[in-house]
Amino acid sequence: MSVTCTIVTMFHCERIDLDMNATNLKRYLFFFFLIFFVACKSKSVKPLKEKEIILDASTINNYIRDDIKNALAIALDSSGKVHDSLQLPYYKVVAHYYRLNDYKPLWSDTGKWKTVVDSFYNYFETAAQDGLYKEHYHYASIKKLKEDLSTDSVKRKDAILWTRADILLTDAFMHIIADLGQGRIRPDSIAWKNDTSKYNKYFAATLDKYLQKDTLSGIFHELQPRYSKYWELKACIKPFLDSMDTKTYTYIQYPYKEKDKEDSIRFVNNLLQRLSEGGFVQYDPANMPDLLELSAILKKFQKLKKLTVDGKAGNEVVNTLNTTDKIKYDRIAVTLDRYKQLPDSLPEKFIWVNIPGYYLQLHDSDSVAFTSKIICGKPKTPTPLLKGAISDLVIYPTWTVPASIIKKDILPALKRDPGYLARKGLNLYDNEGEKVDPFSVNWKKYKTGIPYKVQQGSGDDNALGVIKFNFRNPFDVYLHDTNERYLFKRNIRSLSHGCVRVQEWEKLAFYIVRNDSTHVLPDTLKYNTDSITSWIAQKQKRRVMVKEPLPLFIQYFSCEVIDGKLKFYDDIYGDDRSLKEKYFTGK
Repeated sequence: MSVTCTIVTMFHCERIDLDMNATNLKRYLFFFFLIFFVACKSKSVKPLKEKEIILDASTINNYIRDDIKNALAIALDSSGKVHDSLQLPYYKVVAHYYRLNDYKPLWSDTGKWKTVVDSFYNYFETAAQDGLYKEHYHYASIKKLKEDLSTDSVKRKDAILWTRADILLTDAFMHIIADLGQGRIRPDSIAWKNDTSKYNKYFAATLDKYLQKDTLSGIFHELQPRYSKYWELKACIKPFLDSMDTKTYTYIQYPYKEKDKEDSIRFVNNLLQRLSEGGFVQYDPANMPDLLELSAILKKFQKLKKLTVDGKAGNEVVNTLNTTDKIKYDRIAVTLDRYKQLPDSLPEKFIWVNIPGYYLQLHDSDSVAFTSKIICGKPKTPTPLLKGAISDLVIYPTWTVPASIIKKDILPALKRDPGYLARKGLNLYDNEGEKVDPFSVNWKKYKTGIPYKVQQGSGDDNALGVIKFNFRNPFDVYLHDTNERYLFKRNIRSLSHGCVRVQEWEKLAFYIVRNDSTHVLPDTLKYNTDSITSWIAQKQKRRVMVKEPLPLFIQYFSCEVIDGKLKFYDDIYGDDRSLKEKYFTGK
């Protein structure tokens, strides 16, 4: 079938002779109407005017209404960008709310501010007490518009300025209530601003409440988590801010590449610059200290800060220098957001592991049954953040070495000396479970992994100690005892390959067993605390299936309130810093 078509687009006109069958014709016509629709839609969206002076204040609302409608059409057509100086992060939510309200101005009426503006505008000055940064919510633009429209009689007649002010205030309000309720450390794919089910029930309902004269403090309070620890942390923010050092200091990147001369020099320069900024040393780039002088400087600093005095610029020194008041505030803000990622309520009984705090707590009915020191993963092999439940205990467990450790540590060692496994108390097994002699294998042909299982038998020398607590997770990590219990004396305990070593493993095991006894008939439970004690004493390997799985949360909270005082822990994995850089705007 031969058809001659003429296409008219925004860009040019052409005659195109095409041979097409009926199916292709349908596709072609669909394409034509799509171009036509897009062209018409684009023409219906007019650029926002620069100025629109309305002399009769009684009619200005009508002009503002039309300008709001057009501005939001532009925003929807360009991913929130109205023009170069007006970008709306919450443009979808804002457009939805104005559409519900027929695009009427919300914050002004006939060229005058409504009373609700003042309390919301004043909130910007206290937003930091909620862990928020006022500059993230159009504060500078809103401040300028508020001043101009309050004091300048000519600008007060400009419908465009009122339009900008109205939209910015609404976008700021929606942004703030999202950050108070959901927090900022979630990807856009699950952000409430992209969840249409939240548009009416959360965003519109909250702004309606405020515009109907409900108190702002009450509204904002209701949006936030109910956890007592969250509110304890918030209560410490104002005193912290009142005495906060707001200077910006040199950040020391660590670790550095020791074999890279340029990176090593950069590290030392930044270290001395930061020590100089703190008044700990006089820094002259033209007269660098030698190694002995640098060690003496560091020893003096370590003694002053009550650190380990070894004269080395290690993790402890760098963390202390990097943890400025500004960084501490960022940690508070991130921690508040971490509470918002938890469920609305926690179980009655649960295990709480805080990685930066190096502790485990057993919570039972709003009280802490016991606290234990832990050892967590090294920065190079971090313990993952997890939610799970203890499913079983293994007494005198064997340890199967993970593939990651085999690749990084064991395979290189076997290439040097096949006797390495015997010295470490490890055995080699094939896929059939048969023991293999390491000296019979050509280790040089393997590069990333091996077709064997490396296992350590149960016993007092086993890396897992005498007990292991299993829970389902994709990382194959667990809680366990250790054969290196002396490491619990250290202050910095990020030392494992990812699993969590528990000092008070016996208390944890006994609690789990006693908890099981309260949920099943005594005659049906085949174990108790005496059984656990006997099996351990006799070094018997046993697996105990937990009848009532105990919920477990492995979390990363780098600050908290203890006995009414704000306590900061090292950001050992740099997680808080990376979250601040990734998710917080205006950083």
